[in-house]
Amino acid sequence: MMKHENKVRGSKPVSRMVYALTFLSLLALTIAVLLKDADVALLNPKGLIALEQYKLFLISSFILLLIAVPTLFLFYYMAWKYRETNDKAIYDPHVRQGKGLTLSIWAIPIVFMVVLGGIMWSATHRLEPQKAIAANAKPITVQVVALRWKWLFIYPEHNIATVNFVQIPTDTPIRFELTADEVSMSSFWIPHLGGQLYAMTGHVNPLNLMAEKPGDYPGSSAELNGHGFAGMKFIARASSNEVYKSWVSDVQLNSTMLTADGYKEMLKPSENNNVAFYNLADSKLHDKVVMKYTGSHEVHTRSHKEH
Repeated sequence: MMKHENKVRGSKPVSRMVYALTFLSLLALTIAVLLKDADVALLNPKGLIALEQYKLFLISSFILLLIAVPTLFLFYYMAWKYRETNDKAIYDPHVRQGKGLTLSIWAIPIVFMVVLGGIMWSATHRLEPQKAIAANAKPITVQVVALRWKWLFIYPEHNIATVNFVQIPTDTPIRFELTADEVSMSSFWIPHLGGQLYAMTGHVNPLNLMAEKPGDYPGSSAELNGHGFAGMKFIARASSNEVYKSWVSDVQLNSTMLTADGYKEMLKPSENNNVAFYNLADSKLHDKVVMKYTGSHEVHTRSHKEH
């Protein structure tokens, strides 16, 4: 009777391990089915920077799995081998660890840390947001002002502006100059094109991105910044250079004028704002927004000189 009972009890850890592996397999299969044909922005890069970040994500995940998988396997194996009902397992708490085991316990994580750290160090400098992107096309500057709760995009070279919509040509470096006006610090993010960067009052944060494929890519504020945060979204449209030039001409010919009074009205808090297009009455609007919080144009001038 006792032998039969021990046999049953001894099989429980094995059964639990089988159940755990089955559950994890079903979970992975369910996630794969749900994500099939889904446009997960972080896993579907459409720009140069986003693609490099995606590669970095895959490499770092692979390295971490090289540590995690064997560790988890050994954890469950040891728990199964030295279970209470396993009379064949010999356990002596007084046995001293060998030097080889101690060395491997410390050396293996250190090696992985050095390798991963070296990759991250190089990538951090290579993908620095302020670093200009090398390309054959001339870079385009788009000035971005975070408002409550909408995004204002200014094209200083064309003297036009848009709300909650930005159009850019493909294969062309875009220098976004981020600032904010009468709103908490906002996180500017176009997941298909690259990582996020903060827009803050009195500062100009440059973010360099480049789209490689045409399409409409959602953008948003990636951090809570007030009551209307959920609706602070915009569309980034990447198109051919010819389509982009045609769009600029159309906006210049068919848009209303954004005056000082119009901008004051725009500053008022509003949620879920529609897309709007403007001609600029004041080409220095972005500079004035920055100077409003600094008292001079030194910050803005320095930003241009450094880059």
